[in-house]
Amino acid sequence: MRGPGRAEGWLLAGVVVVALVTTGVLAKSVGTWALEVVWVLAGLPLVIALRKRFPLTRLLCWLLVVHALVLCYGGQHTYAETPLGEWVQQWLGTRRNNYDRFAHVVQGFVPAVAVREVLLRRTPLRPGGWVAFLSVCVCLAISACFEFVEWFSAVVLGSGADDFLGTQGDQWDTQWDMFLCLCGAVISLLVWRRIHDRQLGTAGGRGGTTTA
Repeated sequence: MRGPGRAEGWLLAGVVVVALVTTGVLAKSVGTWALEVVWVLAGLPLVIALRKRFPLTRLLCWLLVVHALVLCYGGQHTYAETPLGEWVQQWLGTRRNNYDRFAHVVQGFVPAVAVREVLLRRTPLRPGGWVAFLSVCVCLAISACFEFVEWFSAVVLGSGADDFLGTQGDQWDTQWDMFLCLCGAVISLLVWRRIHDRQLGTAGGRGGTTTA
């Protein structure tokens, strides 16, 4: 299996730490920032702790860093008010800041590779239709759980959860979120399948857990 080198791995971890610190200090609302990046705060120590027992492929490590940066940036500004999203909004002439839509595409795009990696390394499944189907299903399940978290936040916090929810008045926001997650997962599997198989060493069979 092909993973990042030691120096590269720590560099990627450092990028995430810098992003967390910077966006946390500059956050519009520390509470909203914490809710948005809790997955990064939990995931980074977990990946580091398991780096010898379950090292990740180089592809997945880079994708996880990109996902972390997307979450940190959204948490700093709140998704409805990200400068990048506002710039695209003005450029395209849309009625809303669509950074949250982009983030939900990423919510499927990155976890699809993570789920695929676990399935190929920890189950008897081989690359093919079932792995792709289950990877997409898990991504949709994760998206649904996240929508439950948003619903619970709205019930508990009321209007105080507006920044976290970022619906921007769209009554179909939940459906859009899950649909875009689905699109992201499908696109990711189509784009990365061959590269991922090469890094896993599964082009002709199952992958292992040993490092190259």
